[in-house]
Amino acid sequence: MARPEQILVLEPQHELKFRGPFTDVVTATLKLTNPTDRNVCFKVKTTAPRRYCVRPNSGIIDAGNSVNVSVMLQPFDYDPNEKSKHKFMVQSLLAPYDMTDMEGVWKEAKPEELMDSKLRCAFEMPLENDKTTEHSVLPKSASASLDDGEVKKIMEECKRLQMEVQRLREENKQIREDDGLRKRKVTSVAASHSSGMATSAVRDEGLSTRVLAICVLLFVIGVIIGKLAL
Repeated sequence: MARPEQILVLEPQHELKFRGPFTDVVTATLKLTNPTDRNVCFKVKTTAPRRYCVRPNSGIIDAGNSVNVSVMLQPFDYDPNEKSKHKFMVQSLLAPYDMTDMEGVWKEAKPEELMDSKLRCAFEMPLENDKTTEHSVLPKSASASLDDGEVKKIMEECKRLQMEVQRLREENKQIREDDGLRKRKVTSVAASHSSGMATSAVRDEGLSTRVLAICVLLFVIGVIIGKLAL
């Protein structure tokens, strides 16, 4: 049994065009329109899934509404002599009235309920004249959009930002110097404190030695006086 014809209206219908240069992501838009009075489920598939990012790649289109699908081609080395073999397919089916699980609907769908459309991909590089026109027009339009007053304001703002950067550099330098001075002070205080403790310990040791010597001397004198008394 032949499949029913696609009920969604695709724009473009047969070909997705990607315009270079291809050193960055290039996006093409695919518009899906549901002209019926029923909600329609859709899926977008490709023969080169690693080369494209599709958002959204599935969903539901309400009756009478449209959805824009962004097809993003990833950067690659373009060869003008190589023809693109990439293709896309848009599958659709009428959404059940009591649908709660879209993935379940796709799994349970019968082949005769599925509708699909296929699109090929085409890569185009901009002509040299287009490049020259773009590069020549952009600076002119940009300069024309700025009057003398705006240019002056921009220059003053740049000057102010440069002065602010210089001030921050000086503050940073002063903070570093203060931090170094504080560290030296802390080191000096710690060293003097350690020296004082060592001196105090030496003094205490010397005092203890003298007291012990006096005690010994008094003991010896006491012994001698005791013997003389006997």
